[in-house]
Amino acid sequence: MQNHTGHEGHEGHGGHEGHTGHGAHGQAGGLAVSADGFTLEVDSTILAAGPRQHVGFTVTGPDGQPVTEFVAEHEKELHFIAVRRDTAGFQHVHPVRDDKGHWHTTLDLEPGDWRFFTDIHPAGHDGTLTLGVDVAVPGAYDPRPLPEAARTAHVDAYAVTLDGTLVPGEASELTLTVGRDGRPVTDLEPYLAAYGHLVALRVGDLGYLHVHPEGHPGDGVTAPGPAISFMAVAPTAGAYRLYLDFQHEGRVRTAEFTVHTAEAAPAHDENHDEHHGHHGHHGHH
Repeated sequence: MQNHTGHEGHEGHGGHEGHTGHGAHGQAGGLAVSADGFTLEVDSTILAAGPRQHVGFTVTGPDGQPVTEFVAEHEKELHFIAVRRDTAGFQHVHPVRDDKGHWHTTLDLEPGDWRFFTDIHPAGHDGTLTLGVDVAVPGAYDPRPLPEAARTAHVDAYAVTLDGTLVPGEASELTLTVGRDGRPVTDLEPYLAAYGHLVALRVGDLGYLHVHPEGHPGDGVTAPGPAISFMAVAPTAGAYRLYLDFQHEGRVRTAEFTVHTAEAAPAHDENHDEHHGHHGHHGHH
């Protein structure tokens, strides 16, 4: 598993309360470079390979000008995700914006085709948008096969276990349990208003899913580990990659999973389901 502790700005986020855009209804975001008049414009779509490569970009609004006012979500105006098209190299950073609306950050880039995402809530817009753009990194490209599905991921001395299943078109609960050296971790640290942040990407087109954390630090209910729970909706059947960011002893680590969707609830007559509130759809909670 990759550990991006070298990035000062590396901070995760899994989803936000109050998303009105993608994800809330099981739709994948990040498949378009422009939506609702907002466009992600990178300074260059060809970047050099190597550690801490500079990346600059703007988000332009319907008036064609760079956006300079955003509503903060999970303590940040903009969440930036980079991943190679083969799902390797995942990084989640928070760029710095100048007064003119230009953003910059650094990424560790290996040769290959990359997808960059910006998760934003422009001021005055009615919800969060995820925009995506392709970037090429020249060089000898060694694409990696999709990692096998497994219920436990290892990063440094930590083991993270996944319980729950993604179900197409239905909200389901995913619980990730963090342990270290065989013992449960019960002192996870609050990180961007949550004990963990989960990003889910659909294999094949890297459709970006918003995943909502259950509870938050200080609510009197949510414990600081070892379990972190999320609600997620897979828009379609298939394979997905999950990336969990969690903070412990001052360092953020990323645990990665490959998951395949389970079959939906037993098929009933659709009209019957509509009239009975989709009973049976809550068995995963």
